Amino acid sequence: MTRSNDSIHQRKQDHIQAMLEDAAIERNQSGFDQIQLMHRALPECDFNQINTSADFLGKQLTLPLLISSMTGGKSENLTQINQALAEAAESMQVALAVGSQRVMIEDATAYKSFQLRQYAPTIPLIANMGAVQLNYGFGKDEAMRMVDTLEADALYLHLNPLQEVIQPEGDKNFAGLMDKIASLADALPIPVILKEVGCGLSAKDIELGLSASVKWFDLAGRGGTSWSRIEAHRNHDEHSSNLGVLFQDWGLTTPQSLLQALPYQDSANFIASGGIRNGIDMVKSVIMGAQICGIAAPFLEPAMHSTEATIAKIQQFSDEFRTAQFLLGATDISQLFLNDNLILNRQ
Repeated sequence: MTRSNDSIHQRKQDHIQAMLEDAAIERNQSGFDQIQLMHRALPECDFNQINTSADFLGKQLTLPLLISSMTGGKSENLTQINQALAEAAESMQVALAVGSQRVMIEDATAYKSFQLRQYAPTIPLIANMGAVQLNYGFGKDEAMRMVDTLEADALYLHLNPLQEVIQPEGDKNFAGLMDKIASLADALPIPVILKEVGCGLSAKDIELGLSASVKWFDLAGRGGTSWSRIEAHRNHDEHSSNLGVLFQDWGLTTPQSLLQALPYQDSANFIASGGIRNGIDMVKSVIMGAQICGIAAPFLEPAMHSTEATIAKIQQFSDEFRTAQFLLGATDISQLFLNDNLILNRQ
């Protein structure tokens, strides 16, 4: 915890700037378009009676949607983004996760951007800490400060080894983390969720998490936002920058991670994220075993504009999801979950 606060705050701004300026950060290689669903010309249900609701962390959502981790920090624009996301998520009754809260531990002026319960009193909120920070002095006290500030229902421990390698100020010691994750999961009063940030979780990762008594996993596959490419923009060392571009498509797609997760459906819960860009992708994820779908990048620009624009984007996903569900003849999402009969092919 020795780095300059200004460096950490600037990193948050750099991430957003890169996403806005470099269209190739969005990889468009999620693999969802290779999965074909079984259309029903006679769905035998009323579109107006389609139920898209889902339970998540003990609360009911109108849609199995989690606005996934993006940002937070002392700058006013980051605070405004998080407020718009929280207000929109509350209005539409979907879940919200915040970006890494390490910044607020190292600079108290960043707390405001994570004090979101006032804008979202009823929905699930997820706090966020880098798992690798457990090897750099963080522990239960820091995690609880993050949880208490957000008044969170769960804590993300995000796993980002590739991003840390490419990041000029990255923390690269991932050795021995599982024992520390297990201790933290046991000490916290809320669930811990292990989350990748865009390279996917493998069966081995899930097994390690289960051994640490973790029951929730956010698979976060590749094919959407490439954090490797984002960090390449920030790294002025030519070798490291080239490395970030080389590894921009590294990892498992979300559908591949969902297949890796299939044997563990009886003992764990899965969030699908990474490259989900429409309601059809969401439906495919639920069919393949996701209880909730996490989406981040499509909400960034609307949240920079207004709460209303963010609500409109959530409504778009809701309309798309409901339409796909109707065309599959599923009156509620329980009829989608792990229903292989709805998949025509996986190429």
